[in-house]
Amino acid sequence: MTKPDGVPSSKALRAIRENLAAFALIFTALFLAHAPLLRLPYFWDEAGYFIPAARDLLLTGALIPHSTLSNAHPPLLMLWLAFWWKFSAYTPAVTRFAMLLIAAFALLGLWRLARAVANSQVAIATVICTALYPVFFAQSSLAHLDMLAAAFTLWGLAMYVERRPVSALVFFALAPIAKETALIAPLAICAWELFCTLLRSRMGAGSSLCLRSGTPTRALVWLLCALPLLCWLAYHEHVTGYVFGNPEYLRYNGTATLNPLRVVLALLIRLWHLLGYLNLFVLTLGAAYAMFMPPLLERNGSERPRIPINVQLVFAVVILAYLVAFSVVGGALLARYLLPVYPLIILVCVSTLRRRVHRWTWWVVAACILFVFNLCIPPPYRIAPEDTLLYRDYVIEHKAAANMLSAHFANKRVLTAWPASDELTRPYLGYVKQPLQVVRIENFSDLEMLRASHATDQFDVVFLFSTKWEPPHPLLGSLPFGRALHERFFDYHEDMDPQRAAALLGGRVLDYQNRDNEWIAIIGIERVENASLAGGIRSLGSH
Repeated sequence: MTKPDGVPSSKALRAIRENLAAFALIFTALFLAHAPLLRLPYFWDEAGYFIPAARDLLLTGALIPHSTLSNAHPPLLMLWLAFWWKFSAYTPAVTRFAMLLIAAFALLGLWRLARAVANSQVAIATVICTALYPVFFAQSSLAHLDMLAAAFTLWGLAMYVERRPVSALVFFALAPIAKETALIAPLAICAWELFCTLLRSRMGAGSSLCLRSGTPTRALVWLLCALPLLCWLAYHEHVTGYVFGNPEYLRYNGTATLNPLRVVLALLIRLWHLLGYLNLFVLTLGAAYAMFMPPLLERNGSERPRIPINVQLVFAVVILAYLVAFSVVGGALLARYLLPVYPLIILVCVSTLRRRVHRWTWWVVAACILFVFNLCIPPPYRIAPEDTLLYRDYVIEHKAAANMLSAHFANKRVLTAWPASDELTRPYLGYVKQPLQVVRIENFSDLEMLRASHATDQFDVVFLFSTKWEPPHPLLGSLPFGRALHERFFDYHEDMDPQRAAALLGGRVLDYQNRDNEWIAIIGIERVENASLAGGIRSLGSH
């Protein structure tokens, strides 16, 4: 790779230039596509944990946040954000710019991986499909851990299939200090290599199944990827007394998820996430259909190549490990938790379509169009707003509500739930200029609102909003057992209708806004509301 004098060879320089050019092209496309979203205030978990934690690090240098309860998440993303804020500006636009750099780096790793196991055509199509897939697109500019973990995991896999074990080890070791669950990939590879070694020693077969042949000791090297994470957890336990975050966080994401029925249900939901969610079924069903067709021929008369079987098995092991792990742990079944493996599924599907379907590019274009459609138009089933541009509607509505409350109820007590309680009390999140007085409630379920109705002397105005997004006409909405199981195992509740809430609390709806069933409502309590104030508030109406 280098000349005797230490200067990189021309081949290495060409590879560096090629990677830099690809990164620049990918980042530019991401930046232009996300330009309308860059100045949005922070959303949900951004506002609730990651931004406060990064801000604490910026202001005090503390790796463990003090303005919010620690979840034991590793600090790598917070260090990245604090770095950009330190040397640029503390604004949402800078945050989202920094996250787009990570997303571009992830797509560059996917491009390297796809080219190594397939060809440039498959690589380009895979990168475009992945970038436009709603979950990946929405997460590209949001300050969550999953994109950074996905980037390091994809680069680790790229180095692994390029047979660069040291580089793969470095990337796989960085991934868990981006997000602790990223340890799944190197552990899965370790287990697979041990299995291959056992298969060869017991049956004299299996040499073609594994990318790396060697001894169990070589396989166990991947356990070194856990060392940085173990050091972090030891430090976290030393400072806080808890290894895995505060007890409530551990209960919600660990011990409370171990019910066998819940695991089975979560497994089914995760299978849907991996194979069909947000029109992903267009690619997976297309690839399944293509498997019944014979391979096509290249111009030289040879069969179009498949991704090598030993590589496909590595992908399958990693995907299966993520599927099982996130069916057992994780209180919220968020699609973004599977972000490191969505690109692998897309890559296999695109490669299969190219190998067996004449007009495979048409199928890829159709998938991209449908991805964009679901990105902008919500599907007829329940999703998390952060998986599409629904999160933008949420942020716009909450910003409008915050402006109204600041203008007309600056000295009043506002009853609301998290994360709006943080939005109204922490100006650095981008919603208010001065903190408001907030009375916190758990959620807007019937039970919580009934409790609030017995303490109306403690608040003056109510800020309601949709905490669970529901489609206007949901598929399978008539199945009663579905709701019961979601309430029992997945923290589901139904938000009280604003008109019912106003009647229960002795007030009236002063403002209501609805965008694709993402809604907010401001309710004035009659005892503090005067006619001139109510008449001066301009209703934003329904949209």
